[in-house]
Amino acid sequence: MNSIITKDLNISYGDIDIVKNLNIEIPKGKITTIIGANGSGKSTILKTIARIIKAKSGDVLINGKSINKSNSKDIAKEMAVLPQGPKAPKGLTVEELISYGRFPHQSGFSKMKSEDEKIIDWALKATKIEEFRDRPLEALSGGQRQRAWIAMALAQRTDILVLDEPTTYLDLAHQLEILELLKELNEKHKTTIVMVIHELNNASRFADYMIGVKKGKVSCCGTPFDVMTKDNLRELFNIDGEIVNDPRNNRPVLITYDMALES
Repeated sequence: MNSIITKDLNISYGDIDIVKNLNIEIPKGKITTIIGANGSGKSTILKTIARIIKAKSGDVLINGKSINKSNSKDIAKEMAVLPQGPKAPKGLTVEELISYGRFPHQSGFSKMKSEDEKIIDWALKATKIEEFRDRPLEALSGGQRQRAWIAMALAQRTDILVLDEPTTYLDLAHQLEILELLKELNEKHKTTIVMVIHELNNASRFADYMIGVKKGKVSCCGTPFDVMTKDNLRELFNIDGEIVNDPRNNRPVLITYDMALES
């Protein structure tokens, strides 16, 4: 069963076509990573799935329902979205940020209910930032801040979590921290996670399913072993890579590469 399906999706910026006739399926309860060179269209695809960008034509189905026939509040109950580099008002505390995740489940200007408070507490605990609940976001490190944004998304209590480059601008330790958190959430709660990641070895290490995008089209897809091949990396990134099996996690890892020679 698939959580997200695109059907003949066409996406344009003005008169420029970015994505043409895209048909992809995101497996339910798994972690899917989308990879591709800069300008390949991967973030555009993700933003369209998240309804941040409106498609020129075609459709996106979330748990079998068309996003074109659903209102924003209903979609927010099915899918939580964390865009790249999210912004928050200065002085906003971690708990206040997380409370925004409960808005899709509230009516008008109604106050937080005890159930909402319990879910906020759960999101703080799940992301291991309970001690920061009263701190302003700007007082946190990059990794802690990213955990707070993920906690807000979790507070929506959706089956699907979509993230656009969640590890950008983080150092190696904080990248690993965030990705291990997402893996834990997936394993414990069967959350379907879809994310665009630039760092290939992280994309391979944490994914159950990978999609390689080139010029707005799917170039390859499948398990990390299906996608992380010399031929696919040459096609996607124009590199001649050396790939080995990582003995720690039994995943393909790119250990070195050169620019591919023109054939």
